[in-house]
Amino acid sequence: MKGKTCIIVGAGHAAAQLAPALRQEGWPGRILVIGEEEFIPYHRPPLSKAFLAGAKTLEEIYMRPARIYEKDGIEFLLKTRVASIDRGNRRLLLANGTSLAYDQLALVTGSRARRLDLPGIELAGIHYLRTCQDAARIKASVQRGNRAVIIGGGYIGLETAAVLKTSDMDVTVIEMQERVLARVTAPEMSEFFTRVHTEEGVRIVCNAGVAGFAGNGRVERVIGADGQAYAADLVIIGAGILPNIELAAAAGLTVNNGIVVDEYCRTSDADIVAAGDCTLHYNKFYDRWLRLESVQNAADQSRTAAATLCGKHIPYDTLPWFWSDQFDVKLQMTGLSQGYDEVITRGDRQHGRSFAAFYRRNGVVIAVDAINRPPEFMLGKKLITEKIIIDKNKLADTNIPMKTLIS
Repeated sequence: MKGKTCIIVGAGHAAAQLAPALRQEGWPGRILVIGEEEFIPYHRPPLSKAFLAGAKTLEEIYMRPARIYEKDGIEFLLKTRVASIDRGNRRLLLANGTSLAYDQLALVTGSRARRLDLPGIELAGIHYLRTCQDAARIKASVQRGNRAVIIGGGYIGLETAAVLKTSDMDVTVIEMQERVLARVTAPEMSEFFTRVHTEEGVRIVCNAGVAGFAGNGRVERVIGADGQAYAADLVIIGAGILPNIELAAAAGLTVNNGIVVDEYCRTSDADIVAAGDCTLHYNKFYDRWLRLESVQNAADQSRTAAATLCGKHIPYDTLPWFWSDQFDVKLQMTGLSQGYDEVITRGDRQHGRSFAAFYRRNGVVIAVDAINRPPEFMLGKKLITEKIIIDKNKLADTNIPMKTLIS
């Protein structure tokens, strides 16, 4: 391996984990990371929180300082797009017309914001939030008393709404579904976050589509599908994300709403691995194929991919987990709640801002949402992975400590 080259396509969360992990696993050859942005890997979750609020600079959200990569002999080729993969000759054709040879290849191409094609979408003041440059442009438009309209009531939309409201803006969230977070959580959690945002002064409008935007050079109004107009000085679109799988598909790799990988993060080409948002993998905990959009998945899959590239077999079998910060609420989620038949609430969901929701199927906990409840989040993982069955009344009883409950 000493004279061999591993190229990593993509410079996000997965690359920041995969490149150093390659060195730790013993890769002695060249490691080159190719990224389309001009920055080394940075944390994306703060973009809708601390970075947008001005509490952290770009340098403060770098996943690792540049000197760490330099110490490990990891090279970066930034502001560069890979146009195609020549698998037969193990070469990458770059958009600038040059090509690079590889011995092993890692695709960590991530995902991109889903774009809307609506009248007026080209007006100034309309933004997506996916990169640090997106966040910087939004931050430049944040002004006390101005009106912000956020299209999409998912986690990114609600996190952004919280930051903008804390910055004393007038904030409206428009969601086309019947409730916020409809695609990712239960009605109980949607009701809770609607209450929290309403209490903080955010206007939540559900069952509302968007027909277009109006303004003289800059957005002034969001036009609802029902004809209602929402005044806006700033619009942020959070309509979901799409996996970047086009490069893999064009190269003939197996794709299906993601680059298909096995438990060792191997693609259908033995010389190519993949990790992160762009992959589709089989999850043993839920007995189905999943594509996960999370920092945890990107990091854990990248560790497995690095081991695979070094000839080791360490399967990826981690329970999914996520988090979200909104106002004074820290939501920690573990597991996937789809398919639950019962929700058990521990704590006061109706009035306070501290409780946990346990999702069960056939008496077994399959997911936990913990609001300002770290013990329930941590011990909830044990309930899921070990399939521990606990009486529902005891699980809901806050007088019984979680540790005692499980023991």
